[in-house]
Amino acid sequence: VCWCGRCAWAGTVEAVTRRPSSPASPVPPAGTLPPPIHAGEPAFRATRLALFAGGFSTFWLLYWVQPLMPMLAHDFGLSPASSSAALSFATGAMALALLPASLLADRYGRRTLMCGGLLAAALLTLVMAVAPDWHGLLALRLLCGLLLAGMPAVAMAYLAEEFDPAALGSVMGLYIGGNALGGMSGRLVGVWLADALSWRMAAVAVGLVGLAGAVYFLRRLPPSRRFVPRPLPFSAEGRASLAAGLREALGDRGLLALYATSFLIMGAFVSLYNYLGFRLAGAPFFLSHSVIGFIFMLYMVGTLASALSGRLSRRFGRGPVLRTMLGVMAASLLLTLTDALVLVVAGVAGLTFSFFAGHAVASSWVGARAQSAKALAAALYLSAYYLGSSLVGSSSGLLWSWGQWTGVAGVLVVAVLLALAATWRLSDKG
Repeated sequence: VCWCGRCAWAGTVEAVTRRPSSPASPVPPAGTLPPPIHAGEPAFRATRLALFAGGFSTFWLLYWVQPLMPMLAHDFGLSPASSSAALSFATGAMALALLPASLLADRYGRRTLMCGGLLAAALLTLVMAVAPDWHGLLALRLLCGLLLAGMPAVAMAYLAEEFDPAALGSVMGLYIGGNALGGMSGRLVGVWLADALSWRMAAVAVGLVGLAGAVYFLRRLPPSRRFVPRPLPFSAEGRASLAAGLREALGDRGLLALYATSFLIMGAFVSLYNYLGFRLAGAPFFLSHSVIGFIFMLYMVGTLASALSGRLSRRFGRGPVLRTMLGVMAASLLLTLTDALVLVVAGVAGLTFSFFAGHAVASSWVGARAQSAKALAAALYLSAYYLGSSLVGSSSGLLWSWGQWTGVAGVLVVAVLLALAATWRLSDKG
């Protein structure tokens, strides 16, 4: 999910609430539904805090393993590429589960899927502390990714249905803020606890905090008042509607370029943080895992980038801003090849800034280009995003055995340049 709070996801999910209904499950006229939640109502504050807790817990449980990869590689006798599977299995499973999760939520309810998935993922994280071997740990991480898909797939549809449009931006911003804070905090707390105790004790702490967040989310999130169940798309009408949406979402070359960009830049971004710890722990830096963990605080740079991207796009256009940010990503990767720690950190900061800004522009562009298939286009973009994290995040590590960080950074520069080529002729007008 985008963390910037300024993308078009809030608008794209409105299409979810306007899908053609089945005669077996007619959508009631708008006047028969309860009124949406408005700012200032008792349910407004409760829902905002609940969604913040849910967003925080989701990314806390998803990303805590990323800085622990050098430890996992040591404990299980793995290569850097193999150790990255601890994250890639979860993000890959999430990517594949996003669309099925959204369809299940249309049938069985938003709140049920979000609460159940979050609680189960927290409990599985606790079980990871006693995982007997590497394959057992990977199986648990894969299941976590499948379960956590319910939150990003459903949260925005829940908000679009339940909230007055004038109040939606405030709640969406807090939810996305919870995503960012949870992702960063999970990485920091996980690596500090693992360095002081062990990665198994870190799993216990992460699981307990995730469980507390899930329980709070369950107790505070109001039941859906405006949700109308929709049949699963197994009927002729449902299949025809889905096929039409896919033709639109996959038939636009501009959208395909944006999906490819999402895949490539997310893959480059995750790969940087996956393998940078191996570089900084070795010569000539020899940093401890706890000190390396501070690098993840550079995620806060992404908040500034996301906020600025909207202003820059309005002033200069989406195309020029996106291509500029891709160029900055490539240049920042080259900085990380130096042996000066200050330049490496500057490169990480530059790539983090340009990634978040570029992702904010690309994701909002999907909503602007898609016509009637906005929700489906958004889901495809998000699936490409997490698939990039999984596939590129793991495969780029194979270059470590060939050229260590030089090999990894080289393939990431190629990935960013491919994204630049894909968007080179994209225009805001078509």
